[in-house]
Amino acid sequence: MKTLVAYYSNSGNNKYLAEKIAGKLSCDIEAIKPRLNVFPFLILFSLTKASLGIKSLKCKVNEYDRVIICSPIWMGMIISPLADFIRKYRKDIDHLYFATCCGSSDAVKRQKFGHDLVFDKIKSILGDKCIHCEAFPVGLVLPEDKRADGSAMMKARLSEENFKGDIQKRFEDFMKKVAE
Repeated sequence: MKTLVAYYSNSGNNKYLAEKIAGKLSCDIEAIKPRLNVFPFLILFSLTKASLGIKSLKCKVNEYDRVIICSPIWMGMIISPLADFIRKYRKDIDHLYFATCCGSSDAVKRQKFGHDLVFDKIKSILGDKCIHCEAFPVGLVLPEDKRADGSAMMKARLSEENFKGDIQKRFEDFMKKVAE
């Protein structure tokens, strides 16, 4: 299958995840670039569900059998760049996989700011085109005693040094689902 990995990343974690996926699949990768990449505006537009717009991709999305999007989730929301990507390209996507490096843990995935609520929204927008969604909670790279520390989570960055254990296992399981 011809695959495109498209990503938006503010801290670099979702870029790292996207590059890891694209490397494993030996496929094309491209950044989703908001027209205005200013964090406070991205939060405001995400909260209001308004569109900032994104720059057109160099790749032609309709030429790919599947698209894998890597994007953060902020405060339990589909962030503006992700929403704009889906609006702009949803007709061109045949099969979508969504992966997020996020701050919500599995323990709170169904609560107000949990990642499963965002997955539900993406699935309701894309229907059968959305094949699978997977969360990679950044806390998985932290020592057990730091996983509930919000400050430590906000500072955590994925790297070759810490991408092991639980998060590596989750990545391997995600790649198996993508290969099915």
